[in-house]
Amino acid sequence: MILLRPAGARTRAKAVGPRVGLAGLLGSGNLGNDGSLEAMFAYLAAEHPEAIVDCMCSGPDEIRARYGVPATRLRWAATDGQGPSGVIALAAKGLKAPLGIIVDAFRTASWVRRHDVVIVPGTGVLEATIAVRPWHTPYSMFLVCASGRLFGTKVALVSVGAAEVRQRLTRRLITAAARRAYYRSYRDAFSRDAMRRMGLDTSADAVYPDLAFALRPPHGVPVAAGTVGVGVMDYYGGNDDRQQADQLRASYVEKMKSFVLWLVDHGRVVRMFTTDVHDERIMREVIAALRAHRPELGPSQVIAEPVPGLDELMRQIASVDTVVASRYHGVLYALKLAKPTLAVGYAAKFGALMAEMGLAEFCQSADSVDVGRLIEQFTDLESRSAQLRQAMTKRAAANARLVDHQFATLSASLFRTAAPAATATAHQHTHTDVLQKELS
Repeated sequence: MILLRPAGARTRAKAVGPRVGLAGLLGSGNLGNDGSLEAMFAYLAAEHPEAIVDCMCSGPDEIRARYGVPATRLRWAATDGQGPSGVIALAAKGLKAPLGIIVDAFRTASWVRRHDVVIVPGTGVLEATIAVRPWHTPYSMFLVCASGRLFGTKVALVSVGAAEVRQRLTRRLITAAARRAYYRSYRDAFSRDAMRRMGLDTSADAVYPDLAFALRPPHGVPVAAGTVGVGVMDYYGGNDDRQQADQLRASYVEKMKSFVLWLVDHGRVVRMFTTDVHDERIMREVIAALRAHRPELGPSQVIAEPVPGLDELMRQIASVDTVVASRYHGVLYALKLAKPTLAVGYAAKFGALMAEMGLAEFCQSADSVDVGRLIEQFTDLESRSAQLRQAMTKRAAANARLVDHQFATLSASLFRTAAPAATATAHQHTHTDVLQKELS
């Protein structure tokens, strides 16, 4: 448990610390996004323990229960899936959604105004690589950043992901949000270039690794030789794929079933995992198909245990030899733990991450998985595992130091612990520049 000072806390002897809000797609069952949150919480607890912290997020109940900090919902109209169903529920939802656009403008402005600093810790808040409506995350990020500009609250987009967006309204909301942020950094050069292509001046923006590289790796986890971690996702494509979403999903699931079947037929133990609760049904589908085709398989040959939290997920990944994964942070966590990894991804960000970690040739698109090629890549991956682990360990350590470098920059820029000149100098360094020095 990371100890933080919740909003509303007061001490008699000391002045009230800075009021810090954390905003974004947090606490909703995506353990990738929550990794970025945990890294930010750890930074604040270590470097700014006097800060008074609360959240505006997707899963406020989870954040309150896990971290003991106040939290409110990012979108007023969002639901947890409970409540009545049928025609009445659909009508209520239809009325609530447009009303929420108005309500959220006032809710978000009121929340941002109460803070000295608002931080969006990582995640792909400036992209639409998975289908997203403009009035969901893009609008929420616009409200947060615009409110910060209006009330003088420093809003920081920290190591966020971005991608070029075609839909006009979504594109305008994303660029308008970023333009109004006090501080911007991206988790890869691809994200920064995407924002530049969409018309944003990124000349003063930095590139640093994903915040999850700062997480402490689990220790003392025995590695089961020959075990392959397979991370699947409930994949429907992105905003441009709505007309063929069901076909994309069906094709992806069938290809992953075939690959997992090949793994067990060739003596590998498979450990299924997922970084998002919404993917558990796909995991169950793959397991069911495997049991149907190979009923003689023992329980130790295919393992699919529930993952209650980030710590357990990291331990599961640490216990395997190699990883094949489709969620961005499933890939990233494996790379951080120096596991030879094959990415079956859905966006250019996977290629950027894998290339940075020295595994550019071990990628495929989830849109068009070639099982034969996947088997060839996996065989090559295993044969070169010792060499790859050595290089990955060095890169992961360099990335962790770069995240620490950014935290120092944040302290200087947001909390005024260093002179402005020092802040400007630190901000000029990019991820690529410093990484090259670290690896030279």
